[in-house]
Amino acid sequence: MTASLYAKMYAHFPPSESAVLLQAPGGRTITYGMAHEWSGRYAHFMSSLGLEKGDRVAVQTEKSAEALLVYLACLRGGFVFLPMNTAYRPDEVDYLVSNAEPALILCSPEAEDSTRAIATRHGVEHVYTLGTRNDGSFPNAAADASPQFPIVACDPDDLAAMLYTSGTTGKPKGAMLTHRNLASNAEALVKSWRFSGTDVLLHALPIFHAHGLFVACHCVLMSGARMIWLSKFDADEVIRLMPQATVFMGVPTFYTRLLSKPDFGREATATMRLFTSGSAPLLAETHTQFSSRTGHAILERYGMTETGMNTGNPYDAERRPGTVGFPFPGVSVRVVGEDDVTALPTGSVGAIQVKGDNVMLGYWRMPEKTKEEFTADGWFKTGDVGKIDPEGYLHIVGRAKDLIISGGYNVYPKEIEGVIDDMPGIDESAVVGVLHPDFGEVGVAVVKLLPKANGLGEEAILGHLKQHLANYKVPKRVFFTDELPRNTMGKVQKNLLRDQYKDLFRLPS
Repeated sequence: MTASLYAKMYAHFPPSESAVLLQAPGGRTITYGMAHEWSGRYAHFMSSLGLEKGDRVAVQTEKSAEALLVYLACLRGGFVFLPMNTAYRPDEVDYLVSNAEPALILCSPEAEDSTRAIATRHGVEHVYTLGTRNDGSFPNAAADASPQFPIVACDPDDLAAMLYTSGTTGKPKGAMLTHRNLASNAEALVKSWRFSGTDVLLHALPIFHAHGLFVACHCVLMSGARMIWLSKFDADEVIRLMPQATVFMGVPTFYTRLLSKPDFGREATATMRLFTSGSAPLLAETHTQFSSRTGHAILERYGMTETGMNTGNPYDAERRPGTVGFPFPGVSVRVVGEDDVTALPTGSVGAIQVKGDNVMLGYWRMPEKTKEEFTADGWFKTGDVGKIDPEGYLHIVGRAKDLIISGGYNVYPKEIEGVIDDMPGIDESAVVGVLHPDFGEVGVAVVKLLPKANGLGEEAILGHLKQHLANYKVPKRVFFTDELPRNTMGKVQKNLLRDQYKDLFRLPS
């Protein structure tokens, strides 16, 4: 039997082809029958271009039903789906294209010229556009393709998707996710969160990210449920539509913005059975305030691009604020000491490692980095620091990697520092994360100028960063210093900088 994730999804499609998979507020609906038909057309058209099993399909488009259908077509055809953040600037897209070597690139109509230039530079023959209303050259070209396309047989370790995640070295790494990885995690979530064909998910997440694409969409597709499809998160629109839904998935920023609305409370959430939160730490205060206002306890879970979902607070038992619960079925979690092998006693703080069918195959064309991130006995090093309490709940107490999580997105300071340090007039820089009431964390840059910096200021540095990096990576503020603090080994003491600016965005009590 094929291990194809699409085959597993198709087995859970409702018996009636007219059953609704996706509905948009404007009235447009996509049925399960349409999804199967159009994924077949898209896969057939991609195959006619010469794409073969294992070829990468890079996609940088706004959220749309068609973008989801392209993903399903890739799974069906054995192609590897490579979503790119819509905020990525041409420099960032250029690197991903050069590294992944896709056979096909889909972009928004507005970005066609710049994308074609990148494709030409790297020898990518096929570039098509995809809009948000079934428009663009790709759906037009695929419209006449036959919907009859066999589900390509896949082995468990065949690649299904590749998501890039930045690292402390500054260069993004392609996490290779297999059909086994994605299917095992989807099955664990459907079981753990009690998804069924009667559920309606209010989907307000982006789908270039594992949270919105894998966690949210897979739960629906693997249970025959339905989605209300929003192009983006808008608190007023979410509150308006919530009485039609049963499940909502968000990042902590979504919940703080909902709580800022006076009309959000028990009436708006009366039909809901589950709220989940992830991609960034949920403050215990937000958890408590949400529970008080709505009567619902948010279920916080813990995952990574490289592993999918690792742990989650229980569905039927206590959802403890400040914890991320227990391992999902098929996932093992341990906390180890400095030797990366010895499991620590209950309550001891150490490095968190995970193991299971959910863990990626490795990093694309980076065998040494892959080897470095796994222990000799096969556990993946998450880079997070935590402890397991006597009741078995996992607590995340810090991050070993120099990482900022802003609005649910991973931001690696090294990447930003590299762009700043390349500017004329800059001697060196350090970027740290500080608490922010809306985004959870934001970056702050501390810069040392060269003597002949010609009056280089905060506005110029931020403007330069916005030209080269996605907006969510750009620090909120830039400060200047004569010297960066260092320890006796010459290493910049970022802990001192974090402490210095920790109250920068704190709201008055």
